Amino acid sequence: MTFIQFSAGLLFLIVGAETLVRGASRLAATFGLSPLVIGLTVVAFGTSSPELAVSIKATLSGQGSLAVGNVIGSNIFNILFILGLSALIVPLYVSQQLIRLDVPLMIVLSVIVLVMSLDGQIGRADGLLLVVGIVSYIGFLIYQSRTAQTRAESTHADAGDQAGASSWVINVILVLVGLGLLVLGSRWLVQSAVVFATQLGVSELVIGLTIVAAGTSLPEVVTSVIAAIRGERDMAVGNVIGSNLFNLMAVLGMAGIVAPAGIEVSSATVRFDIPVMIAVAFACLPIFFTGGTISRWEGALLLGYYVAFTLYVVLAATQHDALQEFGVAMLYFVVPLTVVTIGVVSLQELRGKNKGSPG
Repeated sequence: MTFIQFSAGLLFLIVGAETLVRGASRLAATFGLSPLVIGLTVVAFGTSSPELAVSIKATLSGQGSLAVGNVIGSNIFNILFILGLSALIVPLYVSQQLIRLDVPLMIVLSVIVLVMSLDGQIGRADGLLLVVGIVSYIGFLIYQSRTAQTRAESTHADAGDQAGASSWVINVILVLVGLGLLVLGSRWLVQSAVVFATQLGVSELVIGLTIVAAGTSLPEVVTSVIAAIRGERDMAVGNVIGSNLFNLMAVLGMAGIVAPAGIEVSSATVRFDIPVMIAVAFACLPIFFTGGTISRWEGALLLGYYVAFTLYVVLAATQHDALQEFGVAMLYFVVPLTVVTIGVVSLQELRGKNKGSPG
C-alpha cells in the first residue's frame, strides 16, 4: 500500500503540474497577462499553499518555530534546488522585471524578517505589516499588467471571440484541478517516503531535515520543471521568486497574526538560518544578471550549494566529527571561489555589453 501511495503521489504531482502550467499559460493569454505575472501570483501562491497550511497549523499548535523554519527552509530550497534543477534541464530566461523589482524585493523582505526576529519573535503587528505587503504587491502587479493587457486585448480580440466566454472558466478549472492534484500528490509522496525511510533505519531527525522540509516545496519543484520543459521559462522562474515572496509575506504574516503571543524565533535561527536565507537571496542577483539567463553551470552551482547546506545541517544536528572541517572548507575555500567566479563572469558580461553598446 505504501508503494501504491508513493506511485500515486508521484503521478498526481506530474499530472497536476502539467495541468496547472497548461491552464495558467492559457489563462495568461486569455486575460492578456504575461506568463511571468501568472507565475508570480496564481502559480506561485497556489504551489505555496502547503507551506501556508503547515505554518498556520504549527502556530495554532504552539510550534511557532516550526512555522519560521518551514518558511526559511522552503525559501532556501526553492532557489538552490528548484532553480538549480530546472536550469540543469534547460537554461532559464530571466525577465528584467525579476532583476529590477522582484529579486530586490525578496532580498529586502528577507532582511526585514531578520530585523523583526531580533527581539526573539514575530508578533501580530509584524504579521499584519507583512500581510499588508502581500496585498500591496498583488495590487501593484495587477496595476502594472493593465497596460500589457490593453495591448493584448486588440491582439487577441478575434481569438477571444472564437474561443467564447467559457474559455477562461475552463482554464480556471484546469488551474484549480492542477493545484488540488499537486497538494494531494505531495502529501502522499511525503507520507510514503517517511515510511520508506523509517523502515530503512533513517532517524526521525534526518527525515525531518530532508524529506519533510522539502515535501512542502514539491509542488514548486514539479511545476517549475514542467514549465521549463514546456518552454514556459518565465513561469518557471516566476514561480520560485513568487513563492518566496508569498512565504515571507503571506505565510509568515498570517502565522504571526493567528499566533496568540507571536511566533517564537530562536537565537540559532537569527544567527544562522535567516542569514543563510538572505545570502541565498543575494546570490540570485549576480547569477540572474549574467546574460539574463540562468545557465546550466549556474544551475549546477545552485544545486551543489543546496547539497552542501543540507549536509551541513545534518552534520550539525547529529554533532558529527566532520562538522568543523566541513564548515572550514565551505567558509574559506568553496564560498570565496564561488564569489570570485561569479564576479569574473559578471565583469566579462559588463564588458561585453559595453563593447556592444553604440559609442
